[in-house]
Formats: sequence, structure tokens, C-alpha cells
Amino acid sequence: MTTDTERPKSGLGRRQKARLNRGIQYAVLIVVIIVVAVVADWSSIARAFFNVDVAMAQFPAVITTALVNTIIYTALGFGFGLGLGIVLALMKMSPVGPYRWIATGYIELFRGLPALLVFIALGFGVPIAFQLRFDIYSTVMLALGLVGAAYMAETIRAGVQAVPKGQIEAARSLGMSPTRTMITVVMPQALRIILPPLTNELILLTKDSSLVYLLGLAANEYELAKFGRAALNEYASLTPLLVAGLCYLIITIPLSRVSDLLERKYGGGARTKGAKA
Repeated sequence: MTTDTERPKSGLGRRQKARLNRGIQYAVLIVVIIVVAVVADWSSIARAFFNVDVAMAQFPAVITTALVNTIIYTALGFGFGLGLGIVLALMKMSPVGPYRWIATGYIELFRGLPALLVFIALGFGVPIAFQLRFDIYSTVMLALGLVGAAYMAETIRAGVQAVPKGQIEAARSLGMSPTRTMITVVMPQALRIILPPLTNELILLTKDSSLVYLLGLAANEYELAKFGRAALNEYASLTPLLVAGLCYLIITIPLSRVSDLLERKYGGGARTKGAKA
């Protein structure tokens, strides 16, 4: 005769519960797919998103103008932002107090401001206030670079400070100056740490380059988002936006794969994915 304590436990085991949970999730997914397949107006969706004639009409201008301009705007902003970010990172690590305060104030300011507001300030505010007008390339470079520099500065600072202090002390003991130590010992090692998050920042700047539409562009200055918006009005179809989105993916997906590769290769530091307004 068995007692209560000797009775086998009833109910499902851990593995059975896991299988049941997966089965329920698959069932829910299948139901959703069936409902969407039955309810959706596929002919309207095809006309709106997959109009082949409209898609073909976007070429070659979407590549030769919009995609090329997007790459140029992004490269200008990233180059300027990286240079300024290095300066800000060094200032924030400086033993001179005012340098640290200036760098900290800049980083907090531009990490807190929406990139949209910076574009408006440079595109419209500065010309009104100072009668100083930039061309489109300079405006985009400054707007993207000023915002991107704040994020890149923190990434670079974190990478530099991750280099073991013993290596810096060893370089100094060999008679290297602080500047030479930074250039020849610290930065090459920090670069391996900061490459993945810098690549991620490049992806963010690629998407932020779409804000250039605010400035009012000539047709030969269109980037992908503006190109898709203009074609949307012309063809009354969402297909141009789909084409523009695919062109963005041509840029961002390879960059994402490069970032993942670098992170695996160098055991990279934490990715910087801070949300930007």
C-alpha cells in the first residue's frame, strides 16, 4: 500500500510543457496566417506595393541619384562626426577640467536633441539669424556629424578606457610621450573594440540622412526617402516607397553583417544602440 508521499507526481513534466507551449505558439501562428490569407485583399495589396511597371520606372534614377546621394550624405556626416568624436573623447579624458566640462556639455546636449531639430536649425535657423547659408552637402555633413559625434565620442572614450592601463604604463616607461602612446599603443587596441559600435552608428546615420528632405532639394539632390516620396505623388502607388526601402537595405544589411563579423572577430565591446529621437 502506497502512501501519499510515495505516489508518483501527476501532471506534465518540464519537457512536455515546453513542447505544449511550442505547439500552442505554432497553432496561433498558423491561425493568424490563415486569417490574414482569407481576409486580406491581395489584388489591392499587389497593386499598391508590387506594381511592376511603377517599380521599373524608378530605375535607373533611384540608383544613380537617390542611392548615390544617400551614400554621399552618410559618408560626409560620418567622416565629420568621427573626427569631431575623437576630439571630444580626448577632451573628456583630459586632465584639464574645462576640456572635460565642454566635452560633457556637448555630448549631453546633442544626445538629447532630436536630429530633426538640428537639421531645422542649420537649414533655416542659421540662415535667418546670421545670414549664413550652407550648401546642401555642408548642411547635411554638419547636421549628421554634430549629432553622430556625441554618440561616437562616448563609444571611442569607452574603447580607449578599456585598454589595460598596464600597457600604457609600459609604453610610458619606454620613454614614449603621452601623444605617441595614444597613437601607437592605445588607439590600435581601442579600434578593435569600437569598430562594431561605430559600424552600427554608420547604419543609424544612413537612416537619419532621410531628414535632409526638410531642406528642400533639387531633383538631382534627392536621397532615397525624398525620391520615394516624390514618386509616391506621381504614381499614387506605394511601390516607390518599397523600392526606396529595398535600396536602404542594400546599404544597411551588409553593414549589419560587417558589424556582427567584427564583433565576433574582436570580441567587440557592447554595441551602442541608444535610441535617437
